[in-house]
Amino acid sequence: MNCQQARPLIEFYADGELDAARILELEKHFRDCPACMNAWRNAQSLKKALKQDALFFKAPAELRRAIKAELRSEPGAKPSFSFWRWWTAAGAGFATACLVLLLAVSLTSSSSEHRLAQEIVSGHVRSLMADHVMDVVSTDQHTVKPWFNGKLDFSPPVKDLAGQGFPLVGGRLDYIDGRTAAALVFHRNKHVINLFIWPGKAKDMNPAVSSPLQGHNLVHWSKAGMTFWTVSDLNEKEMMEFAQAFGTE
Repeated sequence: MNCQQARPLIEFYADGELDAARILELEKHFRDCPACMNAWRNAQSLKKALKQDALFFKAPAELRRAIKAELRSEPGAKPSFSFWRWWTAAGAGFATACLVLLLAVSLTSSSSEHRLAQEIVSGHVRSLMADHVMDVVSTDQHTVKPWFNGKLDFSPPVKDLAGQGFPLVGGRLDYIDGRTAAALVFHRNKHVINLFIWPGKAKDMNPAVSSPLQGHNLVHWSKAGMTFWTVSDLNEKEMMEFAQAFGTE
């Protein structure tokens, strides 16, 4: 089982909806693939977070009784002060529930970005450990870019930033966020920089620094329908310089 086959099964596995044979296959893949293992752990964490009592609001029993009493009152009778008091309480409760929901959405978004950052770092580390940093080795962007033709359903932008101190050295295919992505490889002195690129629907966004993970710095941005994530053990300042150079060239 490879990553492309495993990713769609992770949610079903987290919900306990896979048969024994698939579970064995998936767990064997987890032992060999830290990225998919992290994706499963994140799915578990998200499900637990969404089940917390703080995300639910239960109306007081007295409110239910007050509403029933008003519904049984004579036609044309004006609602009592008690009813309006509890109706106000209900409105406040609803507002609280909405606030909690917005917070949950925000936490989910943050969790999603953290999960993606973990995937990016895992892909970077995996490429170095497996000595599979590049499928195509070249400092010529006009050699690297055509290499991706027919291997991806999009055409990634390829740039050589040797003039800015970040020479292009090659590229490869990778698997990020549930799809095949392009990975461009750059050098900065003795540091390896991986730049992952895939199509996205996010609006154009300037480079932004993400929280460091496992001793690696990350910067991400969006431009012209593409999502960009770059990672390296290079310092944050130079990583931002690289992102800005690639994004504006």
